[in-house]
Amino acid sequence: MATRQLQTPIFPRWTGAAARLVAASEMRLERERERIALWLPVALGAGIASWLALPTVMHWTGLLLLLAAGVLLGLAIGWHRRLGRMVAIGCLTMALGVLLVWGRALWVAAPVLAQPVVTSFSAKVERVEPLPARDQVRLILRPLARSDLPPRLRLTLRRAQDAGIVAGERIGVRARLMPPPTASLPGGYDFARRAWFDGIGAVGTVLGDVARSPRAGTEEKPLRARLSAHVQAQLPGSAGGIAAALASGDRGGITDTDAEAMRRSGLAHLLAISGLHVTAVVGFTMLVLLRLLALSPRLALTGQVMVLAAAGAALAGVGYTWLTGAAVPTVRSCIAALLILVALQLGREAVTLRLVAAGAMIVMLWRPESLAGPSFQMSFAAVAAIVALHENSRMRAFLVRREEARARRFVRGVVALFLTGLVIEITLAPIALFHFHKAGLYGALANVVAIPLTTFVIMPAEAAALLLDSVGLGAPFWWVTGNALDLLIALAHRVADTPGAVATLPVFPPWAFGVTVVGGLWILLWSGRMRWAGLGPALAGMAILAWQPSPDVLVTGDGRHVAAATGDGGYAMLRARAGDYVRQTMAEAAGIDAPLAALADLDHVECNVDFCRWTQRDRVMLAAYGRDRVAGADMAAACAAADVVIADRWLPRECVARWMTIDRDSLAATGGLALYLDEPPRAVTALRSGDEHPWRRPQQLSGNDEAIPTAVPAQ
Repeated sequence: MATRQLQTPIFPRWTGAAARLVAASEMRLERERERIALWLPVALGAGIASWLALPTVMHWTGLLLLLAAGVLLGLAIGWHRRLGRMVAIGCLTMALGVLLVWGRALWVAAPVLAQPVVTSFSAKVERVEPLPARDQVRLILRPLARSDLPPRLRLTLRRAQDAGIVAGERIGVRARLMPPPTASLPGGYDFARRAWFDGIGAVGTVLGDVARSPRAGTEEKPLRARLSAHVQAQLPGSAGGIAAALASGDRGGITDTDAEAMRRSGLAHLLAISGLHVTAVVGFTMLVLLRLLALSPRLALTGQVMVLAAAGAALAGVGYTWLTGAAVPTVRSCIAALLILVALQLGREAVTLRLVAAGAMIVMLWRPESLAGPSFQMSFAAVAAIVALHENSRMRAFLVRREEARARRFVRGVVALFLTGLVIEITLAPIALFHFHKAGLYGALANVVAIPLTTFVIMPAEAAALLLDSVGLGAPFWWVTGNALDLLIALAHRVADTPGAVATLPVFPPWAFGVTVVGGLWILLWSGRMRWAGLGPALAGMAILAWQPSPDVLVTGDGRHVAAATGDGGYAMLRARAGDYVRQTMAEAAGIDAPLAALADLDHVECNVDFCRWTQRDRVMLAAYGRDRVAGADMAAACAAADVVIADRWLPRECVARWMTIDRDSLAATGGLALYLDEPPRAVTALRSGDEHPWRRPQQLSGNDEAIPTAVPAQ
C-alpha cells in the first residue's frame, strides 16, 4: 500500500501569509509589467553605490554573499513568478554593479605621489585645457624617465607661461607637486577618488618658465582648442566663454562671478553640454537635411529621405559629442538621441523611460564610477523627470494639439515649459543640496526664458556664424549671438541677486540622501497609485535634511582653517586672509549664503600671536594661530583648560584637551572635521577609519626632489 505524503506545512500561518504576500505582489507587478525593466539600471547603480559607500573588502564580500542569497530566494519564490524573477535578476544585476566598479578601480590602479615635492622633469603633454577666465592653463602630462613620479600628472600654469603648448609636445618643467587632495571637509568634493579613476597621481603648479623643444610652436592645435579660441576671439568676456562652451564644451572662458550667477539662478545646466544641446544639434541637422533631401524627387519617391536625414543627424550628434570632449552627460545625450533616431525608423514611440534606462545602463557599464558624480545624477534625473511628466495622461491631455487661437496655444506652451522646469527643480534639489549644499529656488521661472533663448536663438545663430565665417560673412550672426548671451547673463544675475534665490543647508547625510533617491525613483518609475508610496521616503529624507543641525566648528583637513558659528546664523574664520575657495567650501559645509567674518574681530574671542581662545556652547576652544613653536610645558595648562584644541602642526605630548585634541597626526587619520558641541558632543570626519578603497591605500612614490635637467628629449 502506497504511503501518503504529509501535505500540511510545518508553519501553516507563516506559509499562508507568505503565499498571500507573493500573490498580492504578483497582481501589482502584473499591472506594472511594462515598468519592471526600468529598475535594471537602478539595481546596477545600487551595486555601484554600495561598493562606494561600504568601506572594507569584508563588507564588499559580505554584500556579494547576501546578493547571492537573494538570487536563491528569487529562485525559491519561483522563476515562473514575476516576483521571483525580479528578485533574482535584481540581486544578480546589483552584484554585477559591485564587481564592475570594483574591477574598474583595480584596472585603473596607478601609483600616487606620497608627499609634496618640488622637482624638475621632462614630460609629454597629453591634454591642454585653457582657463582664460582665471588667466591659467591646465596640463595633463606624462613624465619621461622618472620612475619616482606617477605616470600621469595634472599641472596648472599661468597663461604667460603657456606660449602655445599643444597636446603631443614634449616639455621640461619645474613644478611643485602634491598628492591628489581628499575632501577638505565632511561632505566635500573628494578629488582623490576622481583622480584615481582618471589615472592622475599628483597635481601641482609650474614654477618658472617651461622649456620647449626647438620645433615647438609649429604644431597645429587640436580642432577643439582652435574652435574655442576662434569663438572667444569673436566674443570677448563671459559671453565668448559661454559661446565656446556651447560649441566645444570648453568652459574655461567663463568668469567665476558669472558661473556662480548661473548656478544660483538654476541655469548652470546650460553650460554643460547635455541633452538640450545635443537635441538642438541633432534636431536642427535633421530638419535641414529633410528639407534639402526632399528636393530630390527620386529620394522622396523611394522613401529614403527620412533614413538619410536620420543618418546625417546621427553623424552630427556623434561628431558634436566627440568635439565637446565626450563628457558623461554628452555621451548619455548622444546615446539617447541615437536610440530616438532608431525608434523613429522602426516606427516605435521614441521618447520613453526605457530609452532613459538604456542610456543609464550603457554609461554605467562604460564608466561605473560616473554614478557618484553630480553630472550623471542630475542629467539622468532631469531627463527621467521630464519623460515621466510628459507620459502622464493629464499632461498629455493638456498638450494635445487642438484648434485654438495662437495666443492661447502660446500660453499653454509657456505653462507646460514652466511645469516642466518646476518638476526638474524639485527633482534636482536633493542632488544639488547633497553635492553643493545649495539649490536655486527660481530656476523654473528663469528657464522659461533661458531654454527657448538658448535653443532657438543662441545655438542656431552661433552655428550660422561659424558656418559663414568660412566666407567672411559671420559678423551679423555673431552680433545676434553676443547680444542674446548678454541677455542670458543679465537674466542669471538678476535671478541670482533676488532675495531668497538660493536655499542653503548643511551636510546632507549620505543615508538620508539614499532614502530620498529611492523615494524619488519609486515615484518616477512606477505608474498609477503604486508610485505614491515613494512619497513617504522622499519627504522623510528631505525632512532629515531640513532638521540637520549646522556644525558649531569646522576644521579643514590641513588644520589651517577653522570656522566657528557666531550665534547669529553666521560663521567667522580663524584666518581672515583665507582664499575664496576655502571660504566657499566653509560656507557650503556650514549651509550659509553669506560672507564669513574674522574670528579675531569678535568681542568674545581673545587672540595673541600664537593662539585664539573663545567659549562656544559653554565649551572652551583653543586654536593655533601663529607658526612659532611653543614649548610643551608652556602649553600644558592652556590645553588642560580647553575642551578642544586645534592646530595645523604637531602638538607637544603635554598638550591634552578635555574632549578633543586636533593636530597634524589626528587630521591625517580623520581628514576635515565638523564639530557639534551639544550634549554629548560629537565629531563628523571627512575620512572613515579603515577605509580600504584603492585610492585610500594606493601604491606611493617618493617623487625625489632632485636637480634633474629640464632638457627636452627629441620629439
